[in-house]
Amino acid sequence: MQDSQSKPSRRGFFFGAAATGAAAAAIVALPGAPAPQTTLQAPKPAPEKGGGYSLSEHVKRYYTTTRI
Repeated sequence: MQDSQSKPSRRGFFFGAAATGAAAAAIVALPGAPAPQTTLQAPKPAPEKGGGYSLSEHVKRYYTTTRI
């Protein structure tokens, strides 16, 4: 019994990765494309006595991924 699908090859993987990279570069280089918006927030100052737990957005995202 033979498989109808061929075994994945490294050559095919690298060809797909190169095509994806080229497509991404072309999209970024398009004139009139909106620039990506990045906003950095200043980090909260560290507690004076050290340590401390902070319920940040990162922690909230983690908690939502652990729910069943």
